[in-house]
Amino acid sequence: MTVFPESPFLGVLGGMGPLASAQFMLRLTLLTPAARDQDHLPALLWSDPRIPDRSAARLAGGEDPLPWLVRGLRGLEAAGCGAIAIPCNTAHGWFEGMQAATSLPIIHIVDAAADDLLRQGIASGVIGLMGTAGTLAMRLYQDRLEARGYTCIQPTEAEMAALVSPGIALVKANRVAEAYAPLAEAASALKARGAAAVVLGCTEIPLGIQAGPQAEIGLPLVDTIDALALAALRWAGR
Repeated sequence: MTVFPESPFLGVLGGMGPLASAQFMLRLTLLTPAARDQDHLPALLWSDPRIPDRSAARLAGGEDPLPWLVRGLRGLEAAGCGAIAIPCNTAHGWFEGMQAATSLPIIHIVDAAADDLLRQGIASGVIGLMGTAGTLAMRLYQDRLEARGYTCIQPTEAEMAALVSPGIALVKANRVAEAYAPLAEAASALKARGAAAVVLGCTEIPLGIQAGPQAEIGLPLVDTIDALALAALRWAGR
């Protein structure tokens, strides 16, 4: 009789968007210190792109995504997962409702990003924030980072409309290479206003930034996909 290991799966609640979820699984694999297949973290991806738009729900009275998010959580819970990672920043606006719906710990992407700032040696100072309009309006990053002693700045409304939101939309449309220029311009504008680092607080943004010469931006960047993957590996003791 086969005896299976007791170690639980990491549950990944994704599809927001699908490419960011796939990138999370890739980075989770590449960041794992492994010499063979069996050294990797068992993980289950629930990728449901039908989950209603999070920014539209928060800013424009769109359909509530929480029932869809809870459906995914319960599916992962039933499959035997031991913790949940959600590679979508804006979805964390429903963090409390999601956490109340499951007994599993949900690894908070904003806390993971804050830990990554410390990993890069940035313990204080001015931090630039890039994200969806919903993420920034909900102050998901501002409140948590300011509680840790950082000062947060973000793109202007004009920069959001002309650069950040179109860049995110390009990634979601699989036009990743075209997303680099507007997203890099927005990051450079934050640098010019005094940012010591920029948090890429939408999981589409790192994909766009990586499509061009990332080093030309010239300051530390927090890739929230990588930050969440590292936090998941810490949860698993890896």
